[in-house]
Amino acid sequence: MEVTQLPAPPDVVRSAYAQLVVTDVPRARWFWVDMLGFHVQYEDDRALYLRGTDELTHHSLVLRAGDAPALDHLAYRVRTPEDVDRAEEYFTALGCPVRRVPAGAGTRGIGEAVRVVDPLGFPVEFFHAIDRAERLIQRYDLRRGAEVARMDHFNIVVPDIPAAYEHYRALGFGCSETIEGDEHELYAAWMFRKQTVHDVAFTSGAGPRMHHVGVFAPEAHQVLRTADIFGSLRAEHHIERGPGRHGVSNAFYLYLRDPDGHRVEIYTSDYYTGDPDHETYRWNVHDDRRRDFWGNAVIESWYKEATPVLDLDGRPQPVVSAALDESAVQVGADGLGIIPAPAAER
Repeated sequence: MEVTQLPAPPDVVRSAYAQLVVTDVPRARWFWVDMLGFHVQYEDDRALYLRGTDELTHHSLVLRAGDAPALDHLAYRVRTPEDVDRAEEYFTALGCPVRRVPAGAGTRGIGEAVRVVDPLGFPVEFFHAIDRAERLIQRYDLRRGAEVARMDHFNIVVPDIPAAYEHYRALGFGCSETIEGDEHELYAAWMFRKQTVHDVAFTSGAGPRMHHVGVFAPEAHQVLRTADIFGSLRAEHHIERGPGRHGVSNAFYLYLRDPDGHRVEIYTSDYYTGDPDHETYRWNVHDDRRRDFWGNAVIESWYKEATPVLDLDGRPQPVVSAALDESAVQVGADGLGIIPAPAAER
């Protein structure tokens, strides 16, 4: 059987922004701006464009008004304008829905872009040009809430973790950590282009759905302060899980749900992955420290609930059940930990 050679994939730099559909823009503003501390770059009656204090680009999160909560699209920045063309060619060759978005016709602040529904069923944008923004790194007077510094990663729910892994490997992503079974079956993976633990991670479950966006806070005390602020305003019901520390990634975390149910992770304390011989760290699925380093149980909603995603025409994508269910795995009484790499990778 003849194998068709795919064109070169785009050179992805990093996870850049997420665009979410919210049902009440003022209520969303209270949560994301007043409580978490995102900076408003632009707003009108129908949308908010937000960024963290370390970000020098126009936005890293867009909240637009709609009838039902959903993920409109995820976006990756690519290295050159030619990589936008490569994205179009690559995903067209894969047989995916592809749409060219001229500058000024799509998301505010973004230049020419390509939007696709990737092989995993997610709406994804690839762009190079984006408007620059005022430097806020030392505007300490503007900081509040979690003092959000930057968008860090996307976590997506997929029914087939190996397929997600192979798709992002083909795009040039490295793998920092995995959760695996005793026979090396994949339950979850963390993959990166920038030199941190991840730009995207995969949670096993019915999908395609978005599990959460992860935003970086400079220090652990800001994570704790966020929880205190929500508690002091009797808004603690927005806290879903944590504070805690993950085994995977070493992140000190707090998970919250916004008024529409979108999940956000306030995140700090990951590590450098930029060495060319960086090795994947493999957690055993029976080790209860994988999801919480202190061994605290993960609540059911964290595993089962997630945001639906839209296609390129704004229609909800159908959801497929997962092949593996990490939440159903029994934790080993002997505290099984790191598993060795497959023989082919040793």
